[in-house]
Amino acid sequence: MLRFGYDAKRLFNNFTGLGNYSRTLLKNLSNYYPNHAYFLFSPKIERKPETKLFTSSVSFSLHNPNRYQRPLWRSYGIRYALKRHKIQLYHGLSNELPIGLPSAGIKSVVTIHDLVFKHRPDYYPLIDRTVYDLKFRYACQKADAIVAISESTKKDIINFYQIPAEKIQVIYQSCDERFMQEKSAKLIDQILAKYQLPSEFMLYVGTITERKNLLGIVQAMAMLPPSLRIPLVVIGKGKEYKAQVVQFLQQEGLSKLVIFTQVDNDDLPAIFQKASIFLYPSRLEGFGIPVIEALFSGTPVISSRVSSLPEAAGPASWLVDPEEPAQITGGIERILEDASFRKNMIDSGFQYAQSFKGEMVTEEMMDLYERILGLA
Repeated sequence: MLRFGYDAKRLFNNFTGLGNYSRTLLKNLSNYYPNHAYFLFSPKIERKPETKLFTSSVSFSLHNPNRYQRPLWRSYGIRYALKRHKIQLYHGLSNELPIGLPSAGIKSVVTIHDLVFKHRPDYYPLIDRTVYDLKFRYACQKADAIVAISESTKKDIINFYQIPAEKIQVIYQSCDERFMQEKSAKLIDQILAKYQLPSEFMLYVGTITERKNLLGIVQAMAMLPPSLRIPLVVIGKGKEYKAQVVQFLQQEGLSKLVIFTQVDNDDLPAIFQKASIFLYPSRLEGFGIPVIEALFSGTPVISSRVSSLPEAAGPASWLVDPEEPAQITGGIERILEDASFRKNMIDSGFQYAQSFKGEMVTEEMMDLYERILGLA
């Protein structure tokens, strides 16, 4: 039995991208490799339905500091806890590692999700960019191995931090298995009624920020012929940028066509499966897990041909220049009007998604762990 430690801060306290990555990976590790011990270290533990498995399963051992230790514990104090629990390998799941693991004799892996702040510093305050840069660079230099969640991210790590390519392994993400299970028509109808959603709609899921490009989507909708203007359901939160989107919709008289809502995570798969099109024309992504969720759901995807998104979306998706809303318009028109083209997108996209199934990517991760520990 091997003893693995994990930075579980995002697992317990983040309920979007980084948290989903952490929860999916740890759930899959415990399912496919139940004979090992998984120690979860987090400054605080949020008890929600999404985290119930990790607080109740015997597969996981939870550890957090007292409130006086919290500010520096994740960077410094945790090292002593790792030694006390005889952790053989520590995995920083969200771009950073504690200080001093090599001198403590603890092997380490860090997952780097993206270096968006290097490409687009205008998206981040100076203090955030400075802290990210220090933490990411240190983790890349000190880790025994780096997991990049896409080839695009691997190239960025090499280019920005001069890390040797052989130290970096691309291991893609999977998504929650809920998205791989077909929902009944009755259940889908119940969930649509629960959130007062229409029977036909397009879908956007993600934070509402400039990088994610929701404004480009609604600009594309404004260019559609009226007969093809089906509603857009937007699941995500936003502030200033969302206000820009709302202002544009009001100017164009399209406000009634866009439904902003929040849904329970358990209900998301049914909504994905009912959507006519999933729209994700982001400007920059480390990977783009909602794209995989859509492909497993049998939903045609319109995404971007930049960054990591072609890796996630695959050859059957409609890929656009995110700065050209007319290309999004063209994709919507083709998918809604050409039934055979739509069916090919669905079938080919679902087939492409099989390479992201949990068992395969989890095996790659365990192989990496064993190699670092000299067991493979």
